[in-house]
Amino acid sequence: MSDQLERFIFSKHDIRGQLVTLTKAYREVLEHNDLPQPVRQLLGEFLAAACLLSTTLKFEGILMLQARGEGDVPLLVAECTHHSDVRGLARVAEGAEIKEGATLRELVGNRGALVITLDPQEGERYQGIVPLEKDTLAGCLEDYFTQSEQLQTRFWIESSPETVGGIMLQVLPGNNVASESENADTWETAVHLAATVTPEELHNLPHDQLLVRLFHELEPATLGTANIRFKCSCSAERSARALIAMGPEDVYKLLEEQGGEITADCQFCNRTYHFDRNKIEELFNAPPHTLH
Repeated sequence: MSDQLERFIFSKHDIRGQLVTLTKAYREVLEHNDLPQPVRQLLGEFLAAACLLSTTLKFEGILMLQARGEGDVPLLVAECTHHSDVRGLARVAEGAEIKEGATLRELVGNRGALVITLDPQEGERYQGIVPLEKDTLAGCLEDYFTQSEQLQTRFWIESSPETVGGIMLQVLPGNNVASESENADTWETAVHLAATVTPEELHNLPHDQLLVRLFHELEPATLGTANIRFKCSCSAERSARALIAMGPEDVYKLLEEQGGEITADCQFCNRTYHFDRNKIEELFNAPPHTLH
């Protein structure tokens, strides 16, 4: 069950769901983030939510979930790819004192916003933004779907120091299986049943048992399981492309300022890539005096 995402549907009604549990991948992300415990668990919630949201991807690419603001935790980021690879990070302001029990909105602070970005390998990037107006990530995500997607969607996410688990329920548009009134009644029932889930159940029960325990009267049918892993998408090639995008004049100026070697640090996994003068000349296929 650890590090798995289960997709399911109520086959007699137009409602789908996702169920996720993260243990090893969650711990591996945290190994690269030296954070106070409340922020660690909040980052776990973002990782679980990114996995739940990634099931809506209809393309090869990345879903990124961010919270940005001006508070003690000005940035939280979680990413999940179509291969179910996850990574994430959080930034704590220098000198911040993180209080136990602080809410997401309190930590992110003024001008807080939740940003969902869909970044396909081919095609245009899409970004949706809503203000952080609820205290929990689940509440803010529900606001996003109400305002941006006009889809009834509910989330339940629970994190601990070792494990994070979550459920997402969503109405499918179209009334293809049942009537509008039947779907509305079943939606209310499904939300009521999901709200009874406990943190212990989310963290410890195998997904098949949890689905039966919560929703047996609605006859959930599983649609497939994805195994989730921590994997950073950084590489020397991506760092090189970023340097090339800067342009040769700026890169050679930076090379001189940094004493003959440019270092590129990945904020997600703390890996460092090194570019000396020879590598820079290889990138631009020319020494600096020929580039003016």
